[in-house]
Amino acid sequence: MEEYHVKLSKWEEDRENERRRLLMKEAESKQNRNDSTDKSHNRFLGKWLDRKKVNVDPGVGKWVSYLNRERKLDSVVGKRPEVPPAPKGLYIYGNVGSGKTMLMDMFYSATKGIVTHRRRFHFHEAMLEINERMHKVWKNQVQDKSLQSSIANWIMNLPFDTKVKEWVAAEESYKEEMQMKNILPAVADKFLVDQRGDRRGASILCFDEIQTVDVFAIVALSGIISRLLSTGTVLVATSNRAPSDLNQDGMQWEFFLKLLAKLEDHCETLLIGSETDYRRLLSQRSVNRVTYFYPLNSIATKKYEDIWDETIQNSGEQVRSETISVMFGRTLEVPESCNGVAKFSFEYLCGRPVGAADYIAVAKHYHTVFISDIPMMSMQIRDKARRFIILIDELYNHHCSLYCSAAASIDELFQGTKEGTLFDLESFQFETETEGSKLRRDVLAEGNIGSGGAPTAIISMLSGKEEMFAFRRAVSRLIEMQTPFYQEGVRLHHPFFQADSKGLDSHDMTNVLPV
Repeated sequence: MEEYHVKLSKWEEDRENERRRLLMKEAESKQNRNDSTDKSHNRFLGKWLDRKKVNVDPGVGKWVSYLNRERKLDSVVGKRPEVPPAPKGLYIYGNVGSGKTMLMDMFYSATKGIVTHRRRFHFHEAMLEINERMHKVWKNQVQDKSLQSSIANWIMNLPFDTKVKEWVAAEESYKEEMQMKNILPAVADKFLVDQRGDRRGASILCFDEIQTVDVFAIVALSGIISRLLSTGTVLVATSNRAPSDLNQDGMQWEFFLKLLAKLEDHCETLLIGSETDYRRLLSQRSVNRVTYFYPLNSIATKKYEDIWDETIQNSGEQVRSETISVMFGRTLEVPESCNGVAKFSFEYLCGRPVGAADYIAVAKHYHTVFISDIPMMSMQIRDKARRFIILIDELYNHHCSLYCSAAASIDELFQGTKEGTLFDLESFQFETETEGSKLRRDVLAEGNIGSGGAPTAIISMLSGKEEMFAFRRAVSRLIEMQTPFYQEGVRLHHPFFQADSKGLDSHDMTNVLPV
């Protein structure tokens, strides 16, 4: 891959130089014709000469002009270098708690210092980053609409008159518009590699919980993953479904088939067929620290508040409110925080229009999170239930320590209430389709980001079957988060403490977390 990237860089440089040379040759010819027309002072003759002698006939439009130039470049510079065959990746699927994510993370850790470019994403985080990068490209395109911003310095300094410079700028702008039509490959090229750095070397993408929850997810995953696999990236992914079962609703079937073909060509598929939830088994065999307090009575609430007081006392700092940064230039107010610890109510985090971007920000900033007054989930608060699942996913993915006060035990939390069960599949499906179609229209029309923090396409969550799997996963993760095995891992894996391994100022865990 290092040799390939050397060749690719040379090819891109040669192609751009040759493209500009062709453009300058056309511009020079156009300038000469303009000079000839001015000398003749004959407008009709000038128009006739323009039609007859222009190398790129204005009548055929910029599209043909662009294609002709691209063909010449292919002839002179050659096609894009071929990517050397990469090792096959792995697509792991199976039941909740069967060990899929653990295996992937073990592999990812083993590649540190060996593989040049490596990223590990959970589904929500990946969709947010894709949407953010797309939004930046759209925003830049809008800002570059004016003539002044479109004409770069190198064009302004050309020895041509203003009219020819405007023509060159228009050709450059059209080239960028053509590239914009392939926005997903462009985003994919920057997905793993910081373009300001050296992109040479191999790349690995670890992707946890691949889902196709809506049209945006299918189209984005198809474009990004297909491009990455085609350019030598090795994919290791987990999911609850086999690749062919990912899109049971049949959305955007053409895009999905392209994604499926790429996965089959570039990945081995492995079913972990165990019915055992090893998170639950680990909890049953451990002496767990109590971090989940229920029901919502005075006794459980006092125990929960005592743990909070103990944690704050150990930190030696004052509780304060603060504002943290969220993706897309947004912020989130944190009402109570202290030295990497934060406290929220369920209603504050899940009862307002917030989403995955907010939860990722919380998970990265705070190694310990307290959430109070968690109700039993039902169809009456299904939107809050969805947000709660995403919140648990992100706290777990970032290895946060979690303390909860709740109305029911973990196993009973998602069983519904007297007012109704949580798994009303027909209502879920109808609501998802109606809500999703509106949100997708908003995204396509605006190219914009939802004010709630998550890309609007992500808010239209899952079908009924996917919801049930997500609930089971949340229960499994909540159980594991109480085990000593998980709690000890907070010291090793949470971003708040990663400074230790980088030789920066260290954080003393002993005085932060209760023991």
